[in-house]
Amino acid sequence: MLSSVMQRLNDRRDGAADLGEDAGFTLIELMVVLLILAILLAIAIPTFLGVTGGANDRAAQSNLNTALTTAKAAAANNNQSYSGIGVTGAAPSLAANEPSISWVAGSVSTQGPVSAYIASAGAGIVLATWSKNNGGTCFFAVDNQATVVPGTSPLDLAWQTTGTPPNSAPLTAGTVYGESQGHTSCNAAAAIPAIDTAETGGWVQQTSALK
Repeated sequence: MLSSVMQRLNDRRDGAADLGEDAGFTLIELMVVLLILAILLAIAIPTFLGVTGGANDRAAQSNLNTALTTAKAAAANNNQSYSGIGVTGAAPSLAANEPSISWVAGSVSTQGPVSAYIASAGAGIVLATWSKNNGGTCFFAVDNQATVVPGTSPLDLAWQTTGTPPNSAPLTAGTVYGESQGHTSCNAAAAIPAIDTAETGGWVQQTSALK
């Protein structure tokens, strides 16, 4: 469309030049071209931002899946328990099992690193990672090898007996996923923010990360 308009304008200018008139575009012609450009940009920019945001989410989910697979394998090699497994440091830490992931025992606020926290009794693990999309999105994965009884020293903030999903990690055995938008950082060791029920239906029991 734009090329057709430009071609017509050029033809008019060339015709005017052949007749000895001053070559140029009228104000209306220029305004029409600018309007077309503005419409095309209004269509293209949101599409580009949507693709970029989706790519960030997929990258975060991929890291989370890899981290969860690593954690489950570590628990399987440790008599189905996370007790004694560290987040960083020497084996049998998660970092030693999968060095390609940047493991953090605390808050993460950049794309890539995975925050991990193991229940004080070793029954479960919470994994969290951050995506740039939607003003900052936290993706969570919780794997409970057995029923988690939240400890008090240290307090297992992710598993709150006073809270129920979507405001805390599930206590029962199994693997679940959650997503919460609008956060500048994510911390597996802290109380988990409310999971967006509109996005995920709350905590979702499934075999692959959130789609």
